[in-house]
Amino acid sequence: MKVLQFTIPVPGEKNIIVQKENLPFFYQHLHRHDEMQLTWIQKGEGTLVVDNNMHPFRSNEIYCIGANQPHVFKSDPYYFTARNKKMVQSMSIYFNPNGKLRNIFDLAEIKSLKTFLHKHRAGFTIPESRVAEISNQMNKISAQTGMDQLIAFLELLKKFCAIPDLKELSTVSEMASVSEHEGIRLGNIYHYIMMNYAKQITLEEVAAQAHMTPQAFCRYFKKRTRHTFVSFLNEVRINESCKKLTDGGFESISAIAYTCGFNSITNFNRVFKTITGKSPSEYVGTYFNNAFEPQNNMALAAY
Repeated sequence: MKVLQFTIPVPGEKNIIVQKENLPFFYQHLHRHDEMQLTWIQKGEGTLVVDNNMHPFRSNEIYCIGANQPHVFKSDPYYFTARNKKMVQSMSIYFNPNGKLRNIFDLAEIKSLKTFLHKHRAGFTIPESRVAEISNQMNKISAQTGMDQLIAFLELLKKFCAIPDLKELSTVSEMASVSEHEGIRLGNIYHYIMMNYAKQITLEEVAAQAHMTPQAFCRYFKKRTRHTFVSFLNEVRINESCKKLTDGGFESISAIAYTCGFNSITNFNRVFKTITGKSPSEYVGTYFNNAFEPQNNMALAAY
């Protein structure tokens, strides 16, 4: 993968760009662009990497990426196999608050929107309880043109301002200044780890992907990502295990632990709690208690 200074294809003189995708997998290159990006994942599962942070994603979730934030919606490994028949689907809205829209955001009447976008320039995720409302507004933007589309877009931003305690995707980091050469190297590392997390990966194998010695790789990776190789690998594995725990496709927590690359259930439980703040069983309980009414929460019985 490469970190690319991606140019959003702009039809005509449009300043609000709506893009719909229906593909075998999401765009797989680590990239960035001047526009902010609001993406509604309609179908698909994987891991969103933003700067030096990872977030598991699944269908019917909405994410806002800040301008020039290196990011990639990395589809699960299954999507890249020959037997894959699933498709991913999404709707994205791109806009550049520092481009031609800047004059609008400088108006006194809507400066609060400019303040909001600056405050959340590191990106955020829409809480599940507001996804239906926001996705409906995104559909309105997609269906309209001209002034009506601009008004619908401003209404969308106004809805964002009314959502308390938005969860940030990233802390502001040095990743935005990564050169293309360094981005290519980091992209290769991310790709290798995320495609091979289920097996035992050695430091030497990952360093080889970056064409570096293990010692040089450790220094480089920690400086650029604020992760050690082990901490990054563990986060990838725990992200994957969280998805599997809540999908209900496995018979036991121990089966998920081994499938995600851990060689002991004790180590899995320790790492899981360090990263999520909960034990695996507590995580499952919290997820289903939030998602369903207690009387429908039969999935917990398996755990």
